[in-house]
Amino acid sequence: MKIQRSTLIPAVLLVYLAVMASIGYRGYAQGTMSALEYFGIIAVTIVIIILLHFNLKRRERLRRERMEDMERNTGK
Repeated sequence: MKIQRSTLIPAVLLVYLAVMASIGYRGYAQGTMSALEYFGIIAVTIVIIILLHFNLKRRERLRRERMEDMERNTGK
């Protein structure tokens, strides 16, 4: 079973976000970064990853429909 790109790329980005958030937590804990900035960056990044996931799903669906249409047209 092949892992779809719309699942793999956002999953890798979420792991990357978790690593970066853990690295940046020290600055938040020491008070050099506000809670709004720390959690705001995380929230915006999660929203972007979710939008990327849906965009990739849409592209996969369009690609699949185009391939099915090409197969139907060449089969006549």
